[in-house]
Amino acid sequence: MRPPGARAAVTLDDSRPIWQMLLVFLVPLMLSNVLQSLSSTASSIYLGRLVGVESLAAVSAIFPVVFLLLSFMIGIASGSTVLIGQAYGAQDSHKVKQVAGTTLALIVLLSLIVAVFGALFSEQLLAMMGTPANILATSASYSRIVFMSMPILFVYIIYTTFLRGTGDARTPFITLIAGTLLSLVLTPIFILGWFGLPAMGTNGAAVGNVLANLLATIGLLVYLSRTGNPLAVDGELLADIRLRWDLVRTIVRIGVPTGINIIMVSLSEIAVISFVNHFGSNATAAYGAVNQVVSYVQFPAISIGIAASIFGSQAIGAQRLDRIPRIVRSAVLLNYAIEGVLIALGYIFSWNLISLFITDIGTVAIAQRLLHITLWSYAIFGNARVLSNIMLSSGTVLWPTIISIVSIWAVEVPVAYFLMQRLGLDGVWYGYPAAFIAGLLLQLLYYELVWKKRPLTRLV
Repeated sequence: MRPPGARAAVTLDDSRPIWQMLLVFLVPLMLSNVLQSLSSTASSIYLGRLVGVESLAAVSAIFPVVFLLLSFMIGIASGSTVLIGQAYGAQDSHKVKQVAGTTLALIVLLSLIVAVFGALFSEQLLAMMGTPANILATSASYSRIVFMSMPILFVYIIYTTFLRGTGDARTPFITLIAGTLLSLVLTPIFILGWFGLPAMGTNGAAVGNVLANLLATIGLLVYLSRTGNPLAVDGELLADIRLRWDLVRTIVRIGVPTGINIIMVSLSEIAVISFVNHFGSNATAAYGAVNQVVSYVQFPAISIGIAASIFGSQAIGAQRLDRIPRIVRSAVLLNYAIEGVLIALGYIFSWNLISLFITDIGTVAIAQRLLHITLWSYAIFGNARVLSNIMLSSGTVLWPTIISIVSIWAVEVPVAYFLMQRLGLDGVWYGYPAAFIAGLLLQLLYYELVWKKRPLTRLV
């Protein structure tokens, strides 16, 4: 039986094809990622149109730094998802609470460290990246607000991770709708200083997003409490919020390589934006606009990988290993179907999409060309994510992580640098498809020749 409050969860059974169950879980998960990105997108549109290109460039410049400091936390969250998924698949509700409590204790501690570090050293990090002087002060001021809000953000992130580990993608989706709507309303208020508030310009976008996240987090916790969800903050869960070192070791063993992988991706983005910054603030703004558009193609691919990992964890927890190949096959097919549609739309409407963020025609043209170079390769990226995430569901992270790092630092960054010398700004973007193709080939080899031959057992 499912525990009380788990009515929104999607769990594996033999009554429907796996692709249908994946799709039922995947739709709210993808929409959640789209809405999460929409908040950032809305801020970029507001800044680009209400403040100017330099404001958008200032926010774009800190994106790799923020991503770097988020990365370790996201890795820890992924470790907890595997354990919660396996415990939930085995119908062990007590172990679910223990994993949640241990992860919360760890994540709150680490998020406070991240907040202090980011607030103190954001300007130095931006300067090291070669951020153009005309946007450095604005970017540093904006980043301090973002970093200081990390504890709020991570309580929200970890709770949505917990819920998805139990197969519930609907509750995070509903919460994100509320948070996104709040962000859409609050951001222009703080940017322009409506209702007697001071006009905060670029910083107003950060303040609006922080307040929206806070209100959404409070709403989520209240909802879980009132619906009797097993992950609600009640006396039993509060008693479990402590560091159980056996669980911490397992979470860290899974989460740290995942976090390192994300950090390596982030560092590669810092390297890429350092290349881009050599071409001036217009190129930096184009980079930011391309990232915004690409996120709507990338996040569904990431979502499909997450869904494969959660369903794989539940199958391993229930010791239904016969489901694993079917999960992989269904997830790969869904990836190419969904990504194919989104990529086609991206090419057809590329000028219109870029124009949402940038009004300068020359900068729009630069961004459109960069988008055309890389967009198709995100279908390849999604296939590789399915393979690495299904291996993650068993706790196998080391070699998939090494493969990812190799594809980034031995392929993407060198190719981007080498071609930049010969093709200019266009050359930077060719590094992405090169890395995605190399990553897929290496992940596929490891999956077929090593991982499929290993015994799969529960970790908790």
